Amino acid sequence: VQLQASGGGLVQPGESLRLSCAASGFTLEHYAIGWFRQAPGKEREWVSTIFGDTMPTYAASVKGRFTVSRDAAKNTLYLQMNSLKPDDTAVYYCRRFRSAIESQGTQVTVSS
Repeated sequence: VQLQASGGGLVQPGESLRLSCAASGFTLEHYAIGWFRQAPGKEREWVSTIFGDTMPTYAASVKGRFTVSRDAAKNTLYLQMNSLKPDDTAVYYCRRFRSAIESQGTQVTVSS
């Protein structure tokens, strides 16, 4: 049972990036899954949650720019990040709530 995050990289401000969170050993849509991020020297910050057929929720700092979606066939979550800002620079993780199941981090760097 694990989650694997990928898709990070270096982009310029205003550009887009899509992160993936692939699950194995369980079915994603049956659980609440969150995206989190942690910037250097800062506390971990919640970014978004998706659970079943309910509407995803987003932190105010990313609402309107980030969109989470799920591909049931691939058992994978996606975090589409648009209009990226330097403040979005962080290591991003996905985590299954009420468990210790968390992906490794994927680095997102937004810089000109």
